[in-house]
Amino acid sequence: MNSREFLLLMAAMGAVTYLPRMLPLVALSGRKLPSWFAEWLELIPAAILSALIAPTLFAHADPRVLTFGKIELLAALPTLFCAVKTRSLAGTVVVGMLCYWGLGLVM
Repeated sequence: MNSREFLLLMAAMGAVTYLPRMLPLVALSGRKLPSWFAEWLELIPAAILSALIAPTLFAHADPRVLTFGKIELLAALPTLFCAVKTRSLAGTVVVGMLCYWGLGLVM
């Protein structure tokens, strides 16, 4: 791959990364969104985070097997309680790490 192909590849990768983010912003910036759509958009981060975390908490190995006694799930429960109760990111991270390490030592 020569320099020209490399630069073209970098520009294409930048466009592919940037355009899907920029186009909706430009298209919707001057419009008033319906309230149901705005409320639906607010749920997307929680849905994505849940989809990323759920396999780690509830499944084990390859092929995936549903398991409810994993250390990650047992540590996630008091961590979730701390997050809801305190609304502190730092406190939640500390509680989660302590629970995970403590359960790792015990189990």
